[in-house]
Amino acid sequence: MSPQSSAGRSAKPVPDPVAAQPPSVFRLFSRALLPGTLMLGGGVTLFAVETYVTATVAPSIVRDIGGLELFAWVTTLYVAAAVLGSMFVALRPRALGLRGVYTVGALVFSAGSLICALAPSMAVVLLGRAVQGLGAGMLSGLAYAFIRHVYPEPLWRKASTLYAAIWGVATFLGPTAGGLFADGSNWRHAFFVLLPPALLMAAFARRLLPAVLDDRAKDRTPLAQIGLLLSAVLLVSTAGTEARPGVKALLLTASLALTTAMVVVERRGSTRLLPCGAVLIGQPIARLYLIMAALIVTVSSDVYIPYFLQTLHGVPPLMSGYLVALVALGWTLTAFFTGTLSGRRAVLAVTAGCVLEAGATFALAPLLANGGPWDGLAVMAPAILAMLLMGGGVGLCWAHLVAGVLKWAGEAEQDKASAAIATMQSLGGAFGAALAGVIANGAGLVDPGGIGGAQSAAYWLYGAMAVPAVLAALVSLVPNRG
Repeated sequence: MSPQSSAGRSAKPVPDPVAAQPPSVFRLFSRALLPGTLMLGGGVTLFAVETYVTATVAPSIVRDIGGLELFAWVTTLYVAAAVLGSMFVALRPRALGLRGVYTVGALVFSAGSLICALAPSMAVVLLGRAVQGLGAGMLSGLAYAFIRHVYPEPLWRKASTLYAAIWGVATFLGPTAGGLFADGSNWRHAFFVLLPPALLMAAFARRLLPAVLDDRAKDRTPLAQIGLLLSAVLLVSTAGTEARPGVKALLLTASLALTTAMVVVERRGSTRLLPCGAVLIGQPIARLYLIMAALIVTVSSDVYIPYFLQTLHGVPPLMSGYLVALVALGWTLTAFFTGTLSGRRAVLAVTAGCVLEAGATFALAPLLANGGPWDGLAVMAPAILAMLLMGGGVGLCWAHLVAGVLKWAGEAEQDKASAAIATMQSLGGAFGAALAGVIANGAGLVDPGGIGGAQSAAYWLYGAMAVPAVLAALVSLVPNRG
């Protein structure tokens, strides 16, 4: 299927002079494109900042109002609701346009933030987190859905690069900002501060975003696929927070089984959740989604890096947090410097990115497992480089994967294709974190534990978690025809 130009699909076409200019990230901030960039980037910013700020203040919430037994669900419900929110972008009522979804998403996110800020108990915080996740998922899905309406095609990769940069900045600044609200009941302010920007975005959505014709094919809601996928997300997210290795492995297996069942239903059913060909490995769009998910699975293993740095190398907690943020920094840097590639060079960048991520992840196994204090930059330099390259591999190819999905999706399935990008990110992150836990615990992180257990876990974890990226590299070598 040959891709169609996206410039003429919105009621306010992008001016041709902008489209004709050389693709540069700064074009996103030109006078004609700035309103859309502020709105789409603002939605991603809310999602990213809230993610890291809440992770930082979550222990403070427990200390203030209790609910330690529910602590794991703070993230689990958020992830599951975010997946549902991203699906809503494609499955919205036909009377509700993309601008309407943006307004609803920002208002829902605001409502969730207010619920969390005023919550008297952890149970109410969880309700707020679910509502927040629903709104955040809508905003995240819309960021990709609106790309084709706001920007000319040469800037699609640059818009994806901007989103990566926002996540990179949030990774660095989120924990610091969260630390400002970590004392006593000040954690409530971490949710209050998100209200003004979210409400402003809801108020200006109709003014700053283009009116878009609904070009979706008429279809029924794929309730069976939605139910199976959400159940899989809940199970895998729960697995990511389960301490018992056996239970964790069982939950992960059950989640994989439900995901497989969803794929079977998707292939055989007349009503689809994903764009045509997305579950057929012979189709280019299916391979693009598979590469996306595999890359995120691999990079999600960075969740254990701070533990190994502190336990095996005596790195202080704050410094270990900023060192692991190098993964996000690497993603951002390579995305900026390679986002202008196109054609054959973009295809090569995807393969190179997969190989780079696989190699860097594998290199972390001996670098992190070998014990001894890191008391100087020279000692830390190899691991620092590996962490940068681990994220850099994803950044090298992510924008090209996004652009490829938008090109290969059918004209009437662009919203499904866009929403599925955010879904793949959430699924990959959840599966990656859970799988990393199974491998680390199985390799001795908890039993026998201690220094020896941590060393064994580091070896096995980063050796094994390089495999999905290797598989992604192999998939990227399959030629696209048509």
